[in-house]
Amino acid sequence: AAVLLLVITAYAALAGADFGGGVWDLLAGSTAAGAAPRRRIDRSIGPVWESNHVWLIIALVLLWTGFPVAFARIFTTLFVPLSLSLLGIVLRGAGFAFRSQVETLRWQRISGAIFALASLLTPFFLGTAIGAIVTGRVRGAAGDPVSSWVNPTSLLTGALFVATSAYLAAVYLATDSERAGDPGLRRYFTRRAVASGALTGLLAAITMTVLHTTAARVFSVLTTGRALPLVVISVLAGTAVLVLLARDQTRLIRLLATLAVTAVIWGWALAQYPLLLPPRLTIHAAAAPAGAGVTELVVVAIIVVLVGPSFALLYSLAQRGTLGEPGAR
Repeated sequence: AAVLLLVITAYAALAGADFGGGVWDLLAGSTAAGAAPRRRIDRSIGPVWESNHVWLIIALVLLWTGFPVAFARIFTTLFVPLSLSLLGIVLRGAGFAFRSQVETLRWQRISGAIFALASLLTPFFLGTAIGAIVTGRVRGAAGDPVSSWVNPTSLLTGALFVATSAYLAAVYLATDSERAGDPGLRRYFTRRAVASGALTGLLAAITMTVLHTTAARVFSVLTTGRALPLVVISVLAGTAVLVLLARDQTRLIRLLATLAVTAVIWGWALAQYPLLLPPRLTIHAAAAPAGAGVTELVVVAIIVVLVGPSFALLYSLAQRGTLGEPGAR
């Protein structure tokens, strides 16, 4: 369960920023006005966007083999939003890849629109699924396939996921623009980081208020229990990012923004522990036989040895800008 949480955190922090890049692509404006921001988005996420799906694949396999009861309940009850998320991931990848390869402006616009809209919808539907889990709507062999995720808490969580993705992307893009020596784009994405950060904080506060009635146990642990320190860390880190951005400083903001999001995810996990699926299914009750768990940990160790250095090299090269232009032939 701890390994699964770490993988989810990696996917949220890294792939979340990729989705947020698509959101800013969507809001960049006309072809001429948005050309420079879109080029920066392409250069920033182009080398890594597809590799970040590795975290999602590992998470799904860990959930499937490590907690098969929970996996069955989640994918039976939440088939609709999870299928829409998967469709969004596929369309987003196709749109991003084709945009840099098609020759005509018309098809570039169509591909770009598919990429941008899918980047908006995918985190939203993933968020609605998390909202359904937190509020205990995934229970039994088959929960309600509609009301489980079409409810105020789930919809707010979906909106929070979109805002968080946009916030992370804007912070990352501001630092990338600074590193590339483009002060104009740095200011452009700094303004958007401040706006999306404020919106993320507002949506988080509203969602917490709603949780008071829809997930009282989680709300209690987050506000007065063992998860409170993580909530405080998230608030302090997020506030520090906004202060630094207001002072036109980009140093440390990427680390602080990632810390703010990570603290929220870990706070949610701690608030829900030992439950995997509220209100009754615990981690131990949902776990596969011990042999499966041991096998999973061995596989994870192999993944760390094989994939870890590869990712470290990829991110290092991407940060140094040595991978060339996206879509280069």
